[in-house]
Amino acid sequence: MKTLHQLGEYVLLMKKAIAIPTQWSMFFKQLVKEIYKLGVDSLWIVVVISVFIGTVIAIQISLNIASPLIPKFTIGYTTREIILLEFSSSIMCLILAGKVGSNIASEIGTMRVTEQIDALEMMGVNSANYLIMPKIIGLMLFIPVLVIFSMTTGIAGGMTASYLSGSMTPSSFEFGLQYHFTSYYIKYSIIKSVVYAFIIASVSSYFGYTVKGGSLLVGKASMNSVVMSSILILLADVILTHIMLT
Repeated sequence: MKTLHQLGEYVLLMKKAIAIPTQWSMFFKQLVKEIYKLGVDSLWIVVVISVFIGTVIAIQISLNIASPLIPKFTIGYTTREIILLEFSSSIMCLILAGKVGSNIASEIGTMRVTEQIDALEMMGVNSANYLIMPKIIGLMLFIPVLVIFSMTTGIAGGMTASYLSGSMTPSSFEFGLQYHFTSYYIKYSIIKSVVYAFIIASVSSYFGYTVKGGSLLVGKASMNSVVMSSILILLADVILTHIMLT
């Protein structure tokens, strides 16, 4: 019953949040602010993680493909497929769910317990639309940029590993990157990430917006938002992969 109650609350909140803004100038001002806070500020962690993960993936594959019967370009090919299909969309968004999701939940939750949201409602402002919609739209608009950066820097990390490791050559790694390249995988990854961005922003906003009690519950709401966002991202990954790749 609690799950159904939360689902109903979430749907009603999203219906209230996703509405035509009454003041477009204020909406665009908030949108730019959220894009910078949620997207641009996350760029550094995306780049750092992608470089190291791309390097580690290439090294581990090279160490495990020791058979002379397997061509060395397989290392570059496999690294590319892992980064394009799963890491730069699903795994990266799971990481962002921890950073961005907890930030959204704690921000809105703090506004709830300090009665700032109640003040907005008393002034006749649609608080859900004012607070939540710019976060959802902002993250969905900027997430493809983060995915492209993750793909680029992840592959660059793998290329770096080819120079550092003696078990593969840069030329064979580069050939593997180009071997049977499917541009649809980039589109597939971006579409998945946009869905994940909606999940992260909306679920985190829900847990923050519906906080009841004191400031101690803001931390619990932040934790719940990360857990639930991660579960829904994994569920959406299975569904989208089945729909788009099979």
